[in-house]
Parts: sequence; C-alpha cells; structure tokens
Amino acid sequence: MSNAILTVQNVIKRFSGTVALKGVDMELYPNEILALAGENGAGKSTLMKILSGIYPHGDYEGRLLLGGEPCRFQGPADSEDAGIAMIYQELNLELDLTVAENILLGRYPRTKLGLIDWKRVHTEARTALDMLGVDIDTRLTVRNLSPSLQQLVSIARALYRKPRILILDEPTSVLTEKEAGSLMDILRGLRDKGISCIYISHKLDEIFALCDRTVVFRDGEKISEHKKSDGYDSARVIEDMIGRRLDAMYPVRKASIGQEVLRVEHFRVAHPFAYGKTIIDDVSFSLHRGEILGLSGLVGAGRSELCSAIFGAMPKLCGKLYLGGKEVNITEPSQAIKLGLGFLSEDRKKNGFIWSMSIRENMTLVALRDMMKGLFVDQKKELQLAEEFFGKLRVKAPSLDTQITNLSGGNQQKVILAKWLMSETKILMLDEPTRGIDVGTKSEIYSLMQELTDMGISIIMISSEMPELLAMCDRLVVLGKGIVQREMVRGEADEVSLMRAASCT
Repeated sequence: MSNAILTVQNVIKRFSGTVALKGVDMELYPNEILALAGENGAGKSTLMKILSGIYPHGDYEGRLLLGGEPCRFQGPADSEDAGIAMIYQELNLELDLTVAENILLGRYPRTKLGLIDWKRVHTEARTALDMLGVDIDTRLTVRNLSPSLQQLVSIARALYRKPRILILDEPTSVLTEKEAGSLMDILRGLRDKGISCIYISHKLDEIFALCDRTVVFRDGEKISEHKKSDGYDSARVIEDMIGRRLDAMYPVRKASIGQEVLRVEHFRVAHPFAYGKTIIDDVSFSLHRGEILGLSGLVGAGRSELCSAIFGAMPKLCGKLYLGGKEVNITEPSQAIKLGLGFLSEDRKKNGFIWSMSIRENMTLVALRDMMKGLFVDQKKELQLAEEFFGKLRVKAPSLDTQITNLSGGNQQKVILAKWLMSETKILMLDEPTRGIDVGTKSEIYSLMQELTDMGISIIMISSEMPELLAMCDRLVVLGKGIVQREMVRGEADEVSLMRAASCT
C-alpha cells in the first residue's frame, strides 16, 4: 500500500479536437517537493486544474485519491476544503483590498453580533505571514506592493486555509534572483512542517536546487521520473521534455551588422507609478541593421519603459529619435507600426493579444491594412498568410480558428511574434521574449531571432536572464539609476561585469 498523500490514476482529459492528458499516473508523498517539468502544452496546467477543481469530476476520466481515499471535486471550494491550495502564475488578488482582507477573503471571523471582527482579521493575517517569515503591514493595500510581496500574500492566503498540499505554478516568474532564493527557502521550511508541494517551473536550475523529485510530461503523457537523490542529469531531463536531443540551446551567432537604423538621444521618461519622478533620466544609444542589442539592468531600471516610450505606448518627457538618420516624432503605437517598429511587450496576456480572438485573427491584426480589398478584408489572402506563419513558427494548435486563450504560453508567444513579422517590421523590440516558456520553445525563438537578423531585421532584446543576453546579443547597454551605466560589445561582457554595471558599482 502506497503512503502517497496524493495519487493520480489513469487521468484522461479531452477537449474538442485534442486529448490534453492521456492516462496520467502520478503520486505525491508527504514532506516532498515534487516538480512537474515539460514544454508548454505538455498537460501540466490541465492536471493542476483537475486537482484544484476547476475541471470538476465528470469532465475527465480516471481517479484522484487523497490519503488513499477517492475524491470527486465539483469545484475549487471542494479542492480547497480537502486541503489543496493552488497559487497561479497570474496572481488572483484583489488589488484594492488590504493584505489582511486578501489573506482571509471569504473566511472573515465574526463577532457575536455577526459583524466582521477586524481585530481578529489582522491578527490571523499576521500569523499567516509569520509562517513565511515576512514582515508586511497587513493594513497596506495590495496594489501598493511589489510583485514579489504580492506573491507572498498569495502564499499566506493559501497557508491560512491550512493545506496539506500546496501547488505553485511558475511562482518565480516575477521575482528577482534573490527573491526567488528566499521563496525556495520558505518552501523548504513548509516541507519540513509537513506541507507537500507541487512545483511547476520552466527554470531547471530552480527545480534541481529545490525539488526532491521531478516528473516530466510531454504531449499529455508522463514520460519519466527523476530523483534528486540519484543526481539530476539536466541533458536527460531536457531530452525527455522535448523528445529529442538538444545539442545547443543557443544558435551560433553569425552577425552581419550594417548601418545605423535607429538612434535614441537623451531620452527622459516619467516613472509610471511615482508621480513627479523619472525612471529614465538621460539615455542615448544606437541600433544597427541585423544587430541584436541587449538592454540589461535590474528590475525597475526602466528597460520596458524606455522601449514603450520609443514605441509611443507611453510619453517621453524629452529626447530625440532617429530612424535611418531622419528624426521622427512617435506619439502613439500606430505611428511606430507604420514606420516599421514592432514591440512584443513583457506582459503578453495584458498587451500582447486579444483574448476573444482566434489565432488567425490575432496573427493578422497588425497587417490588416495590407489585406484590404476595397472596403473589406481579403479573407483568402488573410488565411494564406496566417497558414504560412502558423507552419513556419510551428504553432501547436488544432487549427487557426482555435481561441488564443486555449494555447500554452509558448505558443501564444509564437502567435504574437507572427503578428509583427507579418507587418514587415524592420526593428523589433522583444521584452522578456522567453519568460514562462519551456526549453524547447526557447531554443526555437533563439533560432528565429537569428533568422530575422539574417534577413536584416534589427532587434532590441530585454531579458532578466544574463546567459540569454550574453549568448544572443552583439552589444549590450546596461541601464541603472536612469542612465546608461555601461555599454559592452560581444565577448567583452560576462555575468560579473553585467551585474556590477547594473548595480552601479
């Protein structure tokens, strides 16, 4: 008899046209941190939605056992009552409520008169936060917290419900390296207190450092299992994830850099959240044809805001912009698009696509003006172009008419890239293009970037992953304290010099 706290037996989940889970078996043991690894679309999130009750019993085949007893969740409340707490990648906090109100949401203690006992609300919220060893004022509005503190509030809310199992989906995607390290220490402490964790992440270094065991999914099936006690073999795990050997993560960079295509002079950009302050004080740099220019810096250095100002998505206070040696004044994104600029934003779900539209509609959104036949869109031309990029970028989906919200993060990113490539973009700004994306899709995006620069397209790349910047960029501009701290060419930079420049030391 297994001593597993959670057992998944032969679980099958079907959607129209696809089978997302194909007879999955899995176990989670007491005092264990179990990693789920796999490419986007491998079935990890689908299984977690079953465990958390979002997909109720009857919508899938197979059985779930908790402590050896069958469970049939009809909704998230049933899963929560059974001791399973889920923390999603997109935090589901009420931003305009306080920390305490969020932690106890739906479970406020009452006085004898039936009124909310606010003193107990704050006391119990403080107790939940103390379990994590963090000091946050429970009366603060959540909107005013950093993403990392919001993440901790989400975990505190889960812990207040006294779970036996804590599921975390990409919990460090918005955290700095230091904050991620602190979170992993917290999870180790929770494991030692008897809480078992399921940890979903594309960051293999985190998985290898934190997790006792790793289960690899691919195409809706459990492929393999690896134990930390046996020593993790990263190459084997990656091969299991993508179903082939990954001989090189990054393509060999062969750059043929041409003349200057863009020049930024003395840009100054207001801080988006602090009235009267600036996030960019005085930044100048240039970009050449066929070049990948990396923008490096710590969180809050203004990299995203700088690109947004170049693209006209947020106003600049002052500064000049030159395209092909000619000064231009871009005040809105439509002007930037007409001039050949594209911008893949950091938050693809907020700014990258339209939720209610299909893959085809999202792909062709920017290029519609080139597909007009009189007053109407030439649907035949639109379909042909969408089919071309659907195949070229190897988007995994049943058809072009699939809703984009039904795609994995990596495939959503491919659709957004296709949108810009269709519009004959000459300069492409990529803000964290591989965040939340699996290893195999990352490699595909790197190869695509190489192909784009071979075609003469110039790229500005923002990334918080230093190995990615060092491998892909021909030149690096490091931002800090609102200015350019240092500029380095390929081969001159390393992780130490990047961090030192970003830290302004």
